[in-house]
Amino acid sequence: MSKVSRRTLLGAGTAALAIAAGKLANPGSVGAQSKQLNLYSSRHYNTDSELYDGFTRRTGIKVNLIEGKGDALIERIVSEGRNSPADIFLTVDAGRLWKAEQRGIFAPVDSNVLKSKIPASFRHPNNLWFGFSKRARVVMYNRDTVNPARLSTYEDLATPKWRGKILIRSSSNVYNQSLVAWLIANLGAQATEAWARGVVANFAREPQGNDRAQIEGAASGIGSLAIANTYYLPRYNEPKDKAKMDVFKKIGVYFPKLANGGTHVNISGGGMLKNAPNKDAAVQFLEYLVSSSAQVFFAQGNSEYPIVSGVAIDPVVASFGRFNDDDTNVSVYGRNAAEAVRIMDRVGWK
Repeated sequence: MSKVSRRTLLGAGTAALAIAAGKLANPGSVGAQSKQLNLYSSRHYNTDSELYDGFTRRTGIKVNLIEGKGDALIERIVSEGRNSPADIFLTVDAGRLWKAEQRGIFAPVDSNVLKSKIPASFRHPNNLWFGFSKRARVVMYNRDTVNPARLSTYEDLATPKWRGKILIRSSSNVYNQSLVAWLIANLGAQATEAWARGVVANFAREPQGNDRAQIEGAASGIGSLAIANTYYLPRYNEPKDKAKMDVFKKIGVYFPKLANGGTHVNISGGGMLKNAPNKDAAVQFLEYLVSSSAQVFFAQGNSEYPIVSGVAIDPVVASFGRFNDDDTNVSVYGRNAAEAVRIMDRVGWK
């Protein structure tokens, strides 16, 4: 795998992103269709390099990687237009995939492999993009102060019994926007606004920091419940780091569900770009991501849940327990995102 640029460079904005463009192989060069794949990814996990190297070992196709923030990469693809060397765009959160879809950058992929292995709720209805790994947004609780028997549904988080107990990121966070958008799809806008108002009343502090900050806040007693994605907690299972292990041992995981549904699940995913110069390689790469070896990597290498059923998950993640995915199609997260933001603004969710 060839990494063309670093996240620190790409995070500076579109102008900085353009610097790396000339380093990618010329889309018109001989052999481009079979020997290379240009991947734009906002997945910021260093362990993904092994995933991409596995594709090269399997196919002989070299992966040229450009990393950056999701929105910046979308803008780059749009600005490059027909001259874009990008074949695949990967990102986290279905809301971001919807943003990319709305900019018209994806091409549909009619693959029996993808359609047979990825449940319909985790891919675009018209096969513009696909989910390749899952993460549940759950309740992480302080074992010393919370009896998990008192926990139940997402709706219950808005009740007064959790007053001053909840830690969660800001309304600008796409994970929270997708959570609220999902609730709109299932409960309706009016009920979701009432829920959001109740949750805000239960904040232990004004939203600040990332998911790790919420977990650490619950462990330290600032609040009792942290709303966070499942894959963050295994990062604290570091026996050689006492501070991290203290957090890990103090936090329990509870999988809430809707009163009439399952647990909220988001995805990491991507699709082939409409101007991809290496379309055959792009389809091979997408199909590779649902292979057993790639799915095991998502599960074991990054503490995510595999999208394909029957793949073993990381033992630490398995220790959190089992849950049932809600079957709402994740494409509604983006569709309802604007209404979700308006609701959070109205209830004072900063």
